[in-house]
Parts: sequence; C-alpha cells; structure tokens
Amino acid sequence: MRLSQDHLPDPLDPDRRPHRRKSRGSISTGRWLWEGAKAVSTAIVLFLLIRTFFVEAFKIPTGSMENTLLVGDFLLVNKAVYGAEVPGLHAHIPGYDQPHRSDVVVFLPPHDPTKNYVKRIVGLPGDTLEMRDKVLLINGEPQFEPYTRHVDRFSEPTDARMRWQRDYLVKGKRDWRRYDPTRDSWGPIVVPEGKYFALGDNRDNSEDSRYWGFLEASSIRGRPMFVYYSFIRDPLAPFSWLTDIRWDRIGQLIR
Repeated sequence: MRLSQDHLPDPLDPDRRPHRRKSRGSISTGRWLWEGAKAVSTAIVLFLLIRTFFVEAFKIPTGSMENTLLVGDFLLVNKAVYGAEVPGLHAHIPGYDQPHRSDVVVFLPPHDPTKNYVKRIVGLPGDTLEMRDKVLLINGEPQFEPYTRHVDRFSEPTDARMRWQRDYLVKGKRDWRRYDPTRDSWGPIVVPEGKYFALGDNRDNSEDSRYWGFLEASSIRGRPMFVYYSFIRDPLAPFSWLTDIRWDRIGQLIR
C-alpha cells in the first residue's frame, strides 16, 4: 500500500524538530553524567586501593625523630613493603621484605593503637639489647649511630614505666629485684620472637620501646620513603604552611 504525498511525514515540520532536538539533548546529557559518574567512582576506588595497600601520607607531629624527621614533615609511606592490612579482616597481605635493623617504620604502638608512631628499629627478634650512659649495645657490641641526637647531659632517675623489662632480663646478668632502669641505662634484655624494639632518634626526648615495650610485627604499617612536603609550624602564623616551607627537605629520602 502506497501513501499519498499528503500522508508522508514532513522532516521540516517545525512541530517535530523541537521534540527531536530535545530527545537528543536529553540523551547526550544523561550519557555525559553517567560517564562522569563512572570516572569519579573509578578514581575514588583507585585512590582507596592505593591508600590501603600501597602508599599513604603521614605527618610528623612531634620531635622524637629529630634531626632525621622534623615537626611539619609530611611523608609518603610504602605500605606494601611489609604487607598491608586488609581492612576489617585483621589479616595482612604478604610483603616483599622484612623489617631490618635501622629501618625507620610507621606503626601502631601497643599502648595506644589508635595513633601512628614513627621510630627506628634497633632490635630484631632474638637480639640482646642494653644501653649504658646513652650508648646502645646490641649483642654486646656498642653501636655507631650517627643519626641519634642527645640534648640532655644529665641522666634521668629511675622510671617506673620501664619496669616491664624485668620479665625479659638476660638470666644471670641482672637481679630483677634490684633492677632500676633509667632512660639512658637499662638492660640487658632479649627481644622475643616475632617482636621488635624501636627507639626515637632524639633519644633524650622520645616515648618509645624503652617505656611501652616491644613492637608487634603485625602493628608495623610501612616504611617512609621520602618527605614530600615540609614547613615550619608556627601557631602564631596561620599561613606558615605556605610562607615557611622548608624547600631543602622536599624530596629528601628517609634513611
């Protein structure tokens, strides 16, 4: 059956053109919004994956690691090196390395697992540690530690927080009943299997393993790689993050 010319739709009919243009516009806008949403969602997922399993940013709030790390330093931390934790499962993905002596690490301390600490590992499982007048001895050998800082010439008195060390004293070396450790003289103690001993480089001003005990291997979150930003924190200068940048520290490797 053929339609007469009067029944054929006119493509130039003004009543039809706006409807067609509106439909195409709606489709294009919807597609653009959908593609944009997919791009944003993908970016968020990638960011969360990278932050959870590979690299995360941390900042230094205290001076316990001076002069290696300064207050106002911002670090990029390699979380994959020792194995990242799977959120909510209390499990770790295997890493490609183990903590070594002198490694600077980020971890959750046993006395306050809600905060990130940054210290240097000085004792490995099985090591015998001792400090005499600020000098660290590992397995009986005095250590050369060029990264340490000492600002207090005087030794502190006995600290009750350090009495936990009595349970780990080397047998036959010290009488635990007369053991009175101080900040600068303590030990010898043995590091148990699966645990580590961490100290701050600013030895006279650091809350570390001397006071709260050994560090669990599972609590180590990663190893800092380098300083990506740094500024001199000044509470009286609200824009110190912009005006007091330490340009010489940006990009500095952490050793």
